[in-house]
Amino acid sequence: MEPSQAPPFQGLSQEEYAELKTLIDTYHKFEPSPNTCTSLITQRIDAPAQVVWPFIRSFENPQKYKHFIKSCNMRGTGGIGSIREVTVVSGLPASTSTERLEILDDEKHILSFRVVGVDIPEGNTGEDTKMFVDTVIKLNLQKLAVVAMASLHGHE
Repeated sequence: MEPSQAPPFQGLSQEEYAELKTLIDTYHKFEPSPNTCTSLITQRIDAPAQVVWPFIRSFENPQKYKHFIKSCNMRGTGGIGSIREVTVVSGLPASTSTERLEILDDEKHILSFRVVGVDIPEGNTGEDTKMFVDTVIKLNLQKLAVVAMASLHGHE
């Protein structure tokens, strides 16, 4: 199937995907390496970027819109290269995640981070871990949409 005919990502129309494809191709490239995986998950948020961006941009405060976070400790200034140590609530397959800020572009509204450490329990397969992470990301994006819409309507 030609790339132009590829089905859009969940939640995106063909036109939206075509508009975002250059950004995806530019910023969502990762060299394959052992014990790693990547995902691209989308969520439509019916709010202007200037309302949504401050939530995403706050790398030091992911609990403002992410589920399951107990605490976050930062090393660095919050700029590229900063590391956050996230502790998640009990009952999840992992209890901590160490994440490094890779890209922060306020003009294009792009933020990318890499998970550089996570305590995955023994016995979990790569597919188990990917399914769990994808589910958490989807839930986080859904909460981001709710928080951004509440902010848009003056209900923080």
